[in-house]
Amino acid sequence: MSALMPALPLLILVVGALAMMLVDAFVEEKAELALMSFWIFVVAGGASVGLWVTEQVIEVPEVMSLYLATDRMSLFFDIVICGGGAFSALLAGGYLKEHALERGEFYVLLVFTAFGAIILARSVDLLSLFIGLETMSLGAYAMAGFRRTSARSTEAALKYFLLGSFAAALLLFGSALIYGATGSTNLAAIGTAISSGEAQLHLAIMGMMLMIVGLAFKVSAVPFHMWTPDTYEGAITPATTFMSVGVKAAGFAILVRVLLVSFGDDLSANAETGWPPVIAGLAAITMIYGNFAAVGQSSVKRMLAYSSIAHAGYILVGVAAAFRAGEEAVSAVLYYLMAYTVSNALAFGSLIYMGSRGKEAVSFEDLAGVGRRHPAAAIPFVLGVLSLLGFPPTAGFFGKYYIFNAAVQAGGGFVWLAVLGVLTSAVGAYYYLRVIVYLYMKQPQAGAPVAVPMKSGYVVVALILSSYFVLRMGMAPGTYLDMAIAAAAELVA
Repeated sequence: MSALMPALPLLILVVGALAMMLVDAFVEEKAELALMSFWIFVVAGGASVGLWVTEQVIEVPEVMSLYLATDRMSLFFDIVICGGGAFSALLAGGYLKEHALERGEFYVLLVFTAFGAIILARSVDLLSLFIGLETMSLGAYAMAGFRRTSARSTEAALKYFLLGSFAAALLLFGSALIYGATGSTNLAAIGTAISSGEAQLHLAIMGMMLMIVGLAFKVSAVPFHMWTPDTYEGAITPATTFMSVGVKAAGFAILVRVLLVSFGDDLSANAETGWPPVIAGLAAITMIYGNFAAVGQSSVKRMLAYSSIAHAGYILVGVAAAFRAGEEAVSAVLYYLMAYTVSNALAFGSLIYMGSRGKEAVSFEDLAGVGRRHPAAAIPFVLGVLSLLGFPPTAGFFGKYYIFNAAVQAGGGFVWLAVLGVLTSAVGAYYYLRVIVYLYMKQPQAGAPVAVPMKSGYVVVALILSSYFVLRMGMAPGTYLDMAIAAAAELVA
């Protein structure tokens, strides 16, 4: 049993998903599965916290350590991904019933997708990396097309599937080149071969670039973002919530691990000719495009999709600075991902809460006057967009502060990224504050349907929990930052 302890969170998720498949056949009220999946995520996340506290991560069977890490960084992402899954499960419990989409397979797909995301985030081998990536992706494709009668939902799933397949093929081709160049699929062994000069460097660099392209797709970095707006808009909102937090977190987890462990040598990570300027360029165009594209959107859901692209750019700033700023940059990335998870869950959850009776609140016009008619329903939305904006005292404020500070600490070659990040954040203020303007300062147009918040205890609990963490991380970030620092320290040691 002690040998199974490091894999306990994964075992809880996979056994829980299989159990839900059986329970689904015998229960008529599918909302019960929402509560069941929520507790599966809570218990799995709690197991990761327990491993962190008791330091069971040291007792790792050799056969497992060859493919999956159980260091503090992997446990950190276990917690983040399980947290995103728990919020999504609660939101689905209200959303699916309200919009006559109650089918138990959504919760099974959600748990299996989170299982794949954790495998991906824990991977220390190219083989387990690809298995985790595809397990996560297949579940996400199915969730994107969950509204089977909707052409828009089918289009979203098809675009995500086709583009995701191309990205996975590029990543697999890159992995093959790296294996051919180094003779190993283990990330640490690849790094040793490259730093010692035993690898065929030109092949390894080509493979690295292809892997960056494949992972850039998963984190919605420009110009590999094409699927994001249509998929986020067409998918049901609880699925969009998990794709924007869980899938993105896993993508960044493995991107950081691959770059620092396998390509952390002085030549591959050279600030002028290595991967840092490549990541810096991706960060710049992602921040610029994501923010400016969000400005012209009439759909709140689509605006949040472009906002998600912009936030990928902010996180890439920390990734670009990671080789120079080390622990400070990596911990900033980890903290930002945790803050982004609770903030995005709150924003999407508030959007879900605004729609009832089969009518979703999607456009800015749908939100007109809600703050006056239903003040309690509007407050979480305001808190969510302010956190995404980076307004104090919310989690998003310290997330951006730590990221930009890491870029400054990395030196002159990255200071411009911090400046660009601040400027594009100012652009983001326009479309985030626009939500608040419509909530409190606009009135519905004559004859337009009036948004009425749904009556769902599941959604209310999700909003209360996410609001708590948004404020808790904003007012007392120390505990969460210490966790991020402890996780980063093991990776960059």
